[in-house]
Amino acid sequence: MKFVIQRVSHASVTVDGTVIGTIGKGYLVLIGVGQGDTRAEADRLVKKMLGLRIFPDGNGKINLSLKDVDGELLLVSQFTLYADCSHGNRPGFTNAGDPKLACELYKYIIESCQGQVSKVGTGSFGADMKVELVNDGPFTIILE
Repeated sequence: MKFVIQRVSHASVTVDGTVIGTIGKGYLVLIGVGQGDTRAEADRLVKKMLGLRIFPDGNGKINLSLKDVDGELLLVSQFTLYADCSHGNRPGFTNAGDPKLACELYKYIIESCQGQVSKVGTGSFGADMKVELVNDGPFTIILE
């Protein structure tokens, strides 16, 4: 499982011209599910993500967590995080998780976060999404 976490001042997801998820200050998280991933792995990454201290405190030191700044989450599924570009120029996606498993784990991650963060926006699993964001920093962390 992979999380690409971008600290944002705001972000949104649009499907078929309709905004379906939007947040203010917080994290845009691209979520990739790989073969054999489990709920235990999801729990570990959610705990790590929510505990990250990547917001500045009053002194400008990177020392505050998402909860400390009452931040929001926008969670977007993205199987292309498992692209294999080692052979040729066309990526392969055999390392991405089965869509049924990936959808189940994506929903599980959303539910886990909803119990811990005041606002959780989402994308639409498997849809053609347009994601807009203002990366604050820029600050991007990859968890695996």
